[in-house]
Amino acid sequence: MVNEISNTEEKIVKAAIVVFVKKGYDGTRMQEIADEASINKSLLHYYFRSKEKLFEKVFANVFSEVIKSITQVIEASSTIEELLESFVSTYINLLKTKPYLPNFVLHEINRKPSVMVDMINSKGENKIRLIKLLSQEGERNDIREFDPIQIIVDVLGMSIFPFIAAPIIKGFIFEGDEDTFNNFIKERAKHIINFVKSAIFINSD
Repeated sequence: MVNEISNTEEKIVKAAIVVFVKKGYDGTRMQEIADEASINKSLLHYYFRSKEKLFEKVFANVFSEVIKSITQVIEASSTIEELLESFVSTYINLLKTKPYLPNFVLHEINRKPSVMVDMINSKGENKIRLIKLLSQEGERNDIREFDPIQIIVDVLGMSIFPFIAAPIIKGFIFEGDEDTFNNFIKERAKHIINFVKSAIFINSD
């Protein structure tokens, strides 16, 4: 019985991701999610009494995976090289498997920013550890002076933007060539790592 409940809830959450990503929170109806999950609307409401509750569950599930992955990288890194290479590679790979993630999160930031802030603040110790590591590493003789916050935002922006702008990059720059775009994404992590190293290391060769 417990497994059945768990399986049904997981099925609903997966269906909800599909519909929310496609239509956004405001454009989604519970009936559409029920149809996507191949269940009746009454059963959907049995598990989730409102669209808001279901969206909160979906968002928490999706974003918690991001937080977990980033937390593991931060905790395992002891140098800026380890942090940069692990963070960028992990983040790009996560976005490759979940390309809908940036737009999904961006939508929630615009709709209800307090939810995102609360989730990030709940992991505040990782932010402190991250900034502390970057600040300590910034004192090395082979590294230029830099602002840790600016570097964090730079890395996030360079990682996320290609996925947000995928239709434009794929359609305009690569003229709709899917393989070329995929190769571009495949090389993205290496490019970002080299770019940031060139910016902060005195000798990045």
